[in-house]
Amino acid sequence: MAVSPPVQTEATDQTAESGISREKWRILLLLAAAQFLVVLDASITNVALPSIGRALDMGQSQLAWVVNAYVLTFGGFLLLGGRMADLLGRRRIFMAGLVLFAVASLTAGLAQDEGMLIASRAVQGLGAAMLSPAALSIVTATFREGRERNTALGVWGAVAGSGGAVGVLMGGVLTEYLSWRWVFLVNVPIVILVLFLVPRTVPESRDERRENRTFDVPGAVTITAGLSLLVYALVNANDAGWGSTETIGLAAVALALIGAFLVIESRTKDPLVPFDIFASRTRNGSYIVGLLLAASLFSMFFFVSLYMQQVLGWDALKAGLAYLPLSATIMIGAIIGSQLANRIGFKPILVAGMLFTAAGLVWWTQITVDGTFLGDVLGPSMVAALGLGLAFPGATVGGTSGVRPDEAGLASGLINSAQQIGGALGLAILSAIATAKTDDVIGAAAGSRSALPDALTQGFQLAFAVGAGFALLGALIAFFVVRSRDSRAAIGLESPVAA
Repeated sequence: MAVSPPVQTEATDQTAESGISREKWRILLLLAAAQFLVVLDASITNVALPSIGRALDMGQSQLAWVVNAYVLTFGGFLLLGGRMADLLGRRRIFMAGLVLFAVASLTAGLAQDEGMLIASRAVQGLGAAMLSPAALSIVTATFREGRERNTALGVWGAVAGSGGAVGVLMGGVLTEYLSWRWVFLVNVPIVILVLFLVPRTVPESRDERRENRTFDVPGAVTITAGLSLLVYALVNANDAGWGSTETIGLAAVALALIGAFLVIESRTKDPLVPFDIFASRTRNGSYIVGLLLAASLFSMFFFVSLYMQQVLGWDALKAGLAYLPLSATIMIGAIIGSQLANRIGFKPILVAGMLFTAAGLVWWTQITVDGTFLGDVLGPSMVAALGLGLAFPGATVGGTSGVRPDEAGLASGLINSAQQIGGALGLAILSAIATAKTDDVIGAAAGSRSALPDALTQGFQLAFAVGAGFALLGALIAFFVVRSRDSRAAIGLESPVAA
């Protein structure tokens, strides 16, 4: 396995103790900027949806697919995108994903009807599924495992983790002062700049052990179809019904495809996913924690936005501005967490992050109908944000620790897939719980419209409580499954061989 060095200069050869070279910092910031766009685009459209509906005459169910189409292709193709990066070249796949993402952003911004917009969002998700694992695998291939990589992933987590909060703010500003079209068009000049800089900054790297670099086509088809169907079943469950024939049938087909994939991989000489990637208990635990983190927190942005606008009556811009402290806290938490991880290992930081997340969500259960920013929003949002800032890079470090350089893209695809599926699963489950509670309260009030704010608030409270349970389960798994010696080995406090 031969991996091209980042840049051959004296600065590049600096040790982790003396600091990361300027060349590596440039690579990291460029890749993090691209990942920021990927995360941002999952949330920036939420505030603009009412304006999009009015402009394109789209109903509520059609508007949901402006978000779901992106989530579907993103979650379905992540694993394939990560493996393509290892085999065909990480920079090449990263740039191809950027081009798809930019073209789809342009067509979405110029969309004249719902079909064009939803199709563009699906292509956006495909581009994101290529560039996101490729970018993370470049980071893991560029920065040495240990203190250097922990620091890099702390910055990665700070930038990427704040994308959701910044997306809500940007969506409000752009929709308010320009047009809903700019929530998509704003991506184009940024991607063009990144595409210009990437060949001048980021070296190419791939798995050089395979001379022909052929794909496991049956494996790629079954896992991509299986993951796509699974995500679709989850995001569609609230409309179709959790016990409906449609939901159960789709989930069964998805699980059958994933099962077929496992059989194919066990019998293939060069599998898409070598099973030895799952040999580490620490990596497996980190994937599960990443899923639970996304299930508990990514839906938080959705419910908090609804609470601020539907219950408190805030406009899109005010709701977006309320996310500023949350975004800043995520960045601070990720940077502090990476520094602490370099001293004591990533496991304690991961556990602490999940506990802070659970505490913030428990605090969110105390929201009131006549709440205020200082009394109901600021405190819980900052505690939960600190948890996300600590846990996000911790799960990423754990999910990519100890992998061979030729499997960096695969490991990156797995941790991304876990988080994406967790986000879809969490939003589907918590939305169903919140809606059922709201309907019960309105039913008890004989359908009175005056009961709606209180009914919505009680639904959100219950969703936050269940989300806190997800986060607490993640903390327990991080504590009992992730190995402490693997955590210490990641910073050189214990022999990697022993770990």
